[in-house]
Amino acid sequence: MTQALELFIASRFSAAEADDRTLTLANDADPREADLSGIDVIELQFPKFSDGRAFSQAFLLRRRLGFAGQIRAIGDVLIDQLLQMQRSGFSQAVLREDQNLAHGQALLAHYPAFYQGDAVQTAPHFAPASGALA
Repeated sequence: MTQALELFIASRFSAAEADDRTLTLANDADPREADLSGIDVIELQFPKFSDGRAFSQAFLLRRRLGFAGQIRAIGDVLIDQLLQMQRSGFSQAVLREDQNLAHGQALLAHYPAFYQGDAVQTAPHFAPASGALA
């Protein structure tokens, strides 16, 4: 089962963590060059819906860098992107104001698992519980 993606609407969202524990990366920044020490939350920007570079950043942070904190999507975030965000390693999405929160939650609930592995659940669905393939 994939980790649940927390959803928020931009106008009602208020970050709970301290500013000095949050890192906001521009979508053209290389996460491998960022100092992640003491960081609990990384905000990745979607300046427009059609710019998906933050997906690659999230994947790098989770899989290659082993970042275990929150990865938050901010900016032009639409419900159409939520499944891919969840599979790429995002843990939170702050939806654009005109998006329907309930519809986004229903969309995520509609796909509880995937056959292939992803950034969070690396083993494919058909793999034994140990994660090793026979």
